[in-house]
Amino acid sequence: MTNKHVLPTLLLTALLLLSAAPGHAASVWTDAFGRDITFSQAPQRVVSLVPTVTEMLLRLGVDEPLLAVTYHSHMPPEVAGKSRIGGFFAPDLARVAALEPQVVFYSAIQKEVPDYFADSATVLIEVDTRSIDGAFASLLKLGELFNCRDRAEQLLAMNRDQLQLIAAKVAKIPLERRKKVMRLMGRDRIMTPGADSFQNELIRAAGGIPPDFTAQGAIVPVSLEQWRHFNPQVIYGCGDDNSAVAPILAEDGWRDVTAVRDGNIFHYACDLTCRAGTNIGYFVAWLAADIYQDEFSQPENVVEPDAIVTERRLDVPLTYVKQARVVHSRIDDFVHKTLRVDLKQPMTVVSTLEGQRQGISVVGNSYSPPPTWRMLHHKGLAAGRAEVLRSLGLAQEESSLLFTGADMDNLAIVQTRYRQMEVFALVTAGVRSNAVRMSQDVGAFYEPGTINMLLLSNVRLSPRAMTRAIISATEAKTAALQDLDIRSAYSGDRHQATGTGTDNIIVVEGEGVAVDNAGGHSKLGELIGKAVYQGVREAVYRQNGIVGERNIFARLKDRGYSVRGLVDARSFRDQKQFSWVIAELESLLLNERYAGFVASALALSDQYESGLVTDLDAFDSWCAQLAGDIAAKDQVDISAGYTSDSLPPVIRHAFDAILSGLMARESL
Repeated sequence: MTNKHVLPTLLLTALLLLSAAPGHAASVWTDAFGRDITFSQAPQRVVSLVPTVTEMLLRLGVDEPLLAVTYHSHMPPEVAGKSRIGGFFAPDLARVAALEPQVVFYSAIQKEVPDYFADSATVLIEVDTRSIDGAFASLLKLGELFNCRDRAEQLLAMNRDQLQLIAAKVAKIPLERRKKVMRLMGRDRIMTPGADSFQNELIRAAGGIPPDFTAQGAIVPVSLEQWRHFNPQVIYGCGDDNSAVAPILAEDGWRDVTAVRDGNIFHYACDLTCRAGTNIGYFVAWLAADIYQDEFSQPENVVEPDAIVTERRLDVPLTYVKQARVVHSRIDDFVHKTLRVDLKQPMTVVSTLEGQRQGISVVGNSYSPPPTWRMLHHKGLAAGRAEVLRSLGLAQEESSLLFTGADMDNLAIVQTRYRQMEVFALVTAGVRSNAVRMSQDVGAFYEPGTINMLLLSNVRLSPRAMTRAIISATEAKTAALQDLDIRSAYSGDRHQATGTGTDNIIVVEGEGVAVDNAGGHSKLGELIGKAVYQGVREAVYRQNGIVGERNIFARLKDRGYSVRGLVDARSFRDQKQFSWVIAELESLLLNERYAGFVASALALSDQYESGLVTDLDAFDSWCAQLAGDIAAKDQVDISAGYTSDSLPPVIRHAFDAILSGLMARESL
């Protein structure tokens, strides 16, 4: 590799040994070439090619030194502001080198990385995340390297506490009732992690019995005989694993196992299933609760007594608010977090969950953690509400609560003001799992609240103003979602979301000057709209890490597309050519020009699908020109189909043009 900015490795190592930062202990790492590198101060320029390491660094608070990541990194929210250098399997190493990093964290899977940087001063480090213990040790070592060991120990203690809780709960279940669990993988065949994979270690930590087909590796094939002999009682996948293998699970033999017959097929985010990172305890608790829903629901299997664990005070400076806080209460071993606003005197409220209610002294919004979701769905809303109220010491007749799966740690509090008039919006929001477009998506069930809002003001709202405030807030919420291009979870390839299927609002009567109008033409309606709009955007960022100016890979993912999933592998002569195309396509999409073209195609597609645009001739000309530019030829045939016929026409045409250009360039 030629790089005018590189230093000899020995010189770099010497620099790392000098000028130790105060309070920073030397940290020794073995690099990709087997050399021990001693860091006497934290690296200031870092690139992470490994999503698990990216997650660890950002959870440790290592923000500014982290220059770039792959587009496979989605959480925590701070990752949204990071530059992208391609995908995990084919990162653009020229872009990495151009950033002049001191350290690159890489994976052994990325075999080209050591060769590329062999003559560079950049230190290449592989972080061990191949087991739970390895991940925990790496977390501590990263904390040591970046001088945040205390934060690493806090994260480690949180994970170990969750694992110990689940171990104690599972210990109460007789061995003969332990369930066989398989992690589902594959596309055109059933596959699963190898016997040595940390993913099977996660299953064991959750009290499940994973398969042992003796084969080792990240992913191994499963024969029908092995499948039937193991007879899984629970199977789970991530991403589009479940939908990809659904046709196979409908076939004779494959559908005849207990998990398929009983419908025990679960789905989780790839950030949880595929990474031994900072959410190990969180995921194991969730998985265990899904595996043993009935057992965990039994009082005799509860480990810790119900109690208030802690609380956090909030500032809502209104004359009629006695206090506002987030209360953490343990219910059946799992910690619920409830926003609780105590009023100095009973008031009337309007709740979209409960209707108009009078004599209310406490309003709030209660978060139930993922391990409780299936149990609460089975119990029903009334029983779940009663449990939360009991844990908080509240009477139902004087309390009005909303309920949500969005973490109260991600609560947004926004205040807007005009002269003496003030509005407070307290918002939680999650849009990944059940965002919908009203008028298009089908309603199949009901459970309370994904985007939840409490609205309070320093004026006294009439009943008319309270109900009108709901419309103003709803319109502002939808405006925020559309400006963020939040997609429907059910038809996101063609439609933006207007909300989620479980949104709710509480409007508090308040006290002060009497107001009878909270509509869009009123000053109060304006303040409500601005507070809700800002609150929804802030809460969506905190919960889901979504920002308006996100990279094109994230925009595609929101519509349900992966780069590989957009391309029809059958259109290429072999797997080698297909892999080349994917790497080249990822590289092109890192270029602002081509990313901008695809972003324009996404916007045009929405207009075309809604009927606002009907003539695509100008877009066709743009596609032809772009294909020619990619191929460095005057004309390129863009009629060949390299993408799936199921794509919306505009998006299909855009990617066929890009791929046609790539294929014409390869033929030169």
